[in-house]
Amino acid sequence: MGSRSKARKRAVDILYEADQRDMDPVTLLADRVGAAEVPPVAEYTITLVEGVTANRERIDELLTQHAEGWTLARMPAVDRAVLRLGLYELLWADDVPSPVAIDEAVELVKALSTDDSPRFVNGVLGRISGISARLRKAVRAGEQ
Repeated sequence: MGSRSKARKRAVDILYEADQRDMDPVTLLADRVGAAEVPPVAEYTITLVEGVTANRERIDELLTQHAEGWTLARMPAVDRAVLRLGLYELLWADDVPSPVAIDEAVELVKALSTDDSPRFVNGVLGRISGISARLRKAVRAGEQ
């Protein structure tokens, strides 16, 4: 597993735990970084957790719109964390190609969630990927 894949897995772990404990993910992340854990928290993990948290409202809106027949609350918590991370990479991480973001998300849910999760995550992120150029432009306009 590559260093970015490991960083993604750690970010999903933090996002999932924060969701389950009803905590702010950045606060939980700061606790992990401050605890001098071994292995240390990777920079890319920090980027992902901070990015998902900063854009969570928009990410959740998009997931709600494109997860046909599913509400966020109905999704398995692991799938929700992976989808948030995958969507962040699709729209905000300029150095991650869309197919890589989707493939990494699918691989994460294969390892962490249900047998149906890979198909679900692939479908949701695939739908959003089809309009990602337009969404990126809208996201960038909203940041200014």
